[in-house]
Amino acid sequence: MILQALHQLAEREGLLPDPDFELKPIAWLIRVSGDGGLAGIDGTHHIPLVEEGRKSPRPQAKPFFVPREKPRTSGDRAFFFFDKAEYVFGIDPNGTRSGKKLQKRAGLFRERVAQCAEETGDDGAKAVRSFLDALDSGDQTVNVNENWASNDLFAFVYAPDVDTLVTNRPKVRNYWKGLRTEEAEEQEGVCQCLVTGEPFTGEVGNFPQLKLVPGGTTSGVGIVSFNAKAFESYGWRRNENAPVSRDAAETCATAINRLLHPAYPDPKQPDQPLPRRRYVLSDDTVVCFWSAESRGDELCDSLVPVLEANEEEVGNVYRSVWQGRPPDIAAPSAFYALVLKGAQGRATVQDWFESTVEQVALNVAQHFADLAIVRNVPKPKKRDLPPQFPLRLLLESLATRGDRSQIPPHLAAQVFNAALRGTLYPFSVLTRAIDRFRAEISRTDWPDLNRRDARAALIKAVLNRRKRRMPETTQYKEVKSKMDPKNHAPGYLLGRLLAVIERMQQTALGDVNASVVDRYFSGASATPAAVFPRLLKNLRHHARKAKDNDQTSGTAGWLEKQADEIASELAGFPAHLNLEQQGLFVLGYHHQRHWLWMSKEDRATAEANANV
Repeated sequence: MILQALHQLAEREGLLPDPDFELKPIAWLIRVSGDGGLAGIDGTHHIPLVEEGRKSPRPQAKPFFVPREKPRTSGDRAFFFFDKAEYVFGIDPNGTRSGKKLQKRAGLFRERVAQCAEETGDDGAKAVRSFLDALDSGDQTVNVNENWASNDLFAFVYAPDVDTLVTNRPKVRNYWKGLRTEEAEEQEGVCQCLVTGEPFTGEVGNFPQLKLVPGGTTSGVGIVSFNAKAFESYGWRRNENAPVSRDAAETCATAINRLLHPAYPDPKQPDQPLPRRRYVLSDDTVVCFWSAESRGDELCDSLVPVLEANEEEVGNVYRSVWQGRPPDIAAPSAFYALVLKGAQGRATVQDWFESTVEQVALNVAQHFADLAIVRNVPKPKKRDLPPQFPLRLLLESLATRGDRSQIPPHLAAQVFNAALRGTLYPFSVLTRAIDRFRAEISRTDWPDLNRRDARAALIKAVLNRRKRRMPETTQYKEVKSKMDPKNHAPGYLLGRLLAVIERMQQTALGDVNASVVDRYFSGASATPAAVFPRLLKNLRHHARKAKDNDQTSGTAGWLEKQADEIASELAGFPAHLNLEQQGLFVLGYHHQRHWLWMSKEDRATAEANANV
């Protein structure tokens, strides 16, 4: 099903206008005149679009349609009218290749050009042949440009054609297509293609390489591979185990490469990129997504900006999801998501998800509804807070000081999938969020506070989904986005009580090096009975001290009343809190802290709205 959906995507977006040609980045265009003279070598580099959350990209080469060649695995083999400097000029920009090796490679390239020029009589092909012959004899020289890279691709332009590659000249193009046809016809055997269902003649070859798979090699990785005896059963050798015709394999590989590319060139307008259809989850894991029909493209176009809470890139239709309201759309088109991981020279499928565009929109809206929570981080001076928690921030909140490289790729994929599928968030998210909350409770820099809010949102989302999906095993009520005085869960009440104790200490002593929360949060959230009796004694001590000051006396009395009201709802202090109650402890603390630092006017309004 995966390959079939990819095949349909390639056909819908017209990714292969001609299956015998493919888009490749050509870094340098070699312009040759009619007599084979060198008219110039021009670079094609440009600055691509910047992907959300990524560093400014380096200049990239412009893509061109060039003859589709099999990847080089071992040995020397020249491409058809385009290649690296080692083959085109017999020059190694790095200066590490031996002269004998370079001479051999240049000869292979020259032979392919000469054969085409001989059989087609094309003026452009003959001009390139003349240039290469002059280069070989020493009558023509090419100086190494310091900007050339060893893997840069060079292609030829016949000067009268301005910017058209020689391989796009009709005679040369037809010659190449004939070579491809002959190659297919020379193979024996008949198989049924697993993708199209059609019979095809020829040996089952290797699946084309995939580019830009995180964690993979720069030369590309395979996704269909049977390279050991253990994989060769029932007499089938190598990729005969999964027979896919050459055309179908190239079509599917092109579709995956389009999805993996952050700005894949539009085949109809190579200067313009197709919409992004990927989200990088970690250093070695990426999720690709697309719809089966064009009416689902609007959601796909907005999906990454929506999940990243990017207001500038999200249209009005999808802004409502940040408030937990699904957009007013009715698109039954199929929606697909494919999670790939690169490792050990190949790409592995970590997950495959099928749904509809409409259902995904509903699930994403529910994702944000579950995350909704009051914010304790102060508003930045020169900008507003995002309308919701970006997925990137949610993942960073689960890592030490926001280092996403510490997040297991499968966990990042599970969080992403829970948002799209509407399924339970992994329980390990709750564990990580609580652990990071405890470990970084004393950090008060703005990024730390921002991640703390994100952790609280994730904890709320995990607990509420478990409550809705597993009501018989969850002994707590759903948590609201703001403080709920009617939530009597022990963990929630104890978290609220700790926030009041912290506020009382600050009222009595001002800012201190190590607050009561810095010292006791971990113990209070795990073993309350061992910690809270001492904390309540401190509360009374700080209350007396604060009441001795006319400026803080009123606040101290109000806080003492708050603490008494909360404590009266507790049936003693539990010896231990399970993980769910520890999550509720974090949420109670988060909510109460926000409540305590509200202005009197805002608090009165909130109380009136909540009918408290």
